[in-house]
Amino acid sequence: MKEIFKGTTVLCIRKGEKVVMTADGQVTMGNLVMKKNARKIRTLLDGKVLAGFAGATADAFALFERFEKKLNEHAGNLLRASVELAKEWRTDKYLQRLEAMLLVADRMKTLVISGTGDVIEPEDEVIAIGSGGAYAQAAAKALLLHTDMSIKDIAMESMKIAASLCIYTNENIVLEEL
Repeated sequence: MKEIFKGTTVLCIRKGEKVVMTADGQVTMGNLVMKKNARKIRTLLDGKVLAGFAGATADAFALFERFEKKLNEHAGNLLRASVELAKEWRTDKYLQRLEAMLLVADRMKTLVISGTGDVIEPEDEVIAIGSGGAYAQAAAKALLLHTDMSIKDIAMESMKIAASLCIYTNENIVLEEL
């Protein structure tokens, strides 16, 4: 994945039976903060799937809509819906221009979907996207290994760490849990 989008951090952590996804609320345009409380995570399929985006907001809305349609077409099968979206994203002339990434999760899987046709399942329980993604992911991995914090507390603390390092990430954090 060569694209790193400025303007957000989305983090997903799995621990045991629990899955949480967090995202910051900052929207930037160049070096200007346009909004501090955007919601970059959605629950789909009656709360059975979490989806977060990094990238252009209008593009993300188009992708959320198409992804939810794919989920419905494939009876909630996250992997199948993700692969079908990635194929469509890569071949459709309109979708090819979209500048975003999706991070999606259900109770069984977590996946990153990109416009280059990638559908990536992380090797472990933590994955993040966006400009502060590497910071949040590193913090979450360390906290999972070296603390007894709850998964929600790990996610929140990891996002705060990312916000302290990434100028495109703020501490207005939204958390969703499955």
